[in-house]
Amino acid sequence: MPRLLLLRHAKSAPGDPGMKDADRPLAARGRRSAPLVGQHMAEHKLLPTAIVCSTARRTRETLAGLLTHLEGDVSIRLTGALYEPRSGNYLDAIARFGEAARTLLLIGHNPAIQETAHLVIGSGNDALRREASGNFPTAALAVIDVDELHNWKDITPGSGRIVAFFRPRDLEVVGADPAPNDD
Repeated sequence: MPRLLLLRHAKSAPGDPGMKDADRPLAARGRRSAPLVGQHMAEHKLLPTAIVCSTARRTRETLAGLLTHLEGDVSIRLTGALYEPRSGNYLDAIARFGEAARTLLLIGHNPAIQETAHLVIGSGNDALRREASGNFPTAALAVIDVDELHNWKDITPGSGRIVAFFRPRDLEVVGADPAPNDD
């Protein structure tokens, strides 16, 4: 069964005057969150066979934080199509770049990542459905299984079943020192 992993980039720093939005780097919190999400993905065998990532700096830095924890062969495509898509969601990009990937990881931006989750998820735990389509925070990961799909070109609204939704705060180790408040 094909699996779609939707990941919003980790927490980004505010832009400096004159800086393009696409050039904003990760904040300290984002640099901590990205590897945490990657470790969680590895521990739970949420390993992509293909990754499609926005070309914005904060998404590329999020990807870099994940890669140290991911193993196996994976194709990686960086594309500007994930930065402010005209449709407001990523269905076209999934269909165009997903090809025959068994597990496709898409690293993008809000509001498009949240809208994509809302469109694709047609079933699954109601609480997870509400979380993924109602508030998709930075470095959050939605795990969506898509039954009866042979190629990502055939993805349709409502065809996915959410099986998990993780936020970095859900992954913090119990008893660990609290992270500094350095948004």
